[in-house]
Amino acid sequence: MEAVKGLTNLQLELLKMFSIPLKEDQLKEIKALLSRYFADKATAEMDLLWDQNNWSDETMHEWAQEHMRTKSEH
Repeated sequence: MEAVKGLTNLQLELLKMFSIPLKEDQLKEIKALLSRYFADKATAEMDLLWDQNNWSDETMHEWAQEHMRTKSEH
């Protein structure tokens, strides 16, 4: 399949893999699988950052209490 401008390599690969129509329940299953895959990747990356930075529950509590103020444009 020739590369299509604006599509990612993942999109192109999925177009090749799923060039046949799917039933609605199959489509939902595949969406769930892809969502789980990317959620797992994000979780693994956060776990790595957590370990590298020695973050703790207290760190998260401190962040939750921070007030991020921006300059008012009034």
